[in-house]
Amino acid sequence: MHHHHLILRVVTKMLVGAIMLFAFYVQFHGDFSPGGGFQAGVIMAVAFIIYGIVFGLDKAEQVFPPWLVHKLVALGVLLYAGVGVVSMLLGYNYLDYDAFSPHHPSHGQHWGILLVELGVGITVTGVMVAIYYAFAGRPPPMKDEDW
Repeated sequence: MHHHHLILRVVTKMLVGAIMLFAFYVQFHGDFSPGGGFQAGVIMAVAFIIYGIVFGLDKAEQVFPPWLVHKLVALGVLLYAGVGVVSMLLGYNYLDYDAFSPHHPSHGQHWGILLVELGVGITVTGVMVAIYYAFAGRPPPMKDEDW
């Protein structure tokens, strides 16, 4: 491990937790205030991408392995689609959130939106980190000596 950029490394370690905490805030308050799954997913991905930029791709892949990234992309889509399928199985239209609490539709709306936005957030985090891994992991088109 190189000892240059020590301040950048320390500040990054301090910021990553705060960025993730803010992502969770945006995720779970998105149905009451501005924000939601997409914004929270991008913010969460930024935490992993900054970590990868500062500490290197290998370290980032140790923290958030590519196999897990790909599984989260699928999980988020399944969660989103699953909410719609469950509402259909309960006799309602696809993504009709009233199905989750027929006696109190506002409660059903809350739970449906929360689950759908969670699916979006998980998917967006996975996709953004997968794109970063794909670009950061590709070999350079030419060697440094060719300049």
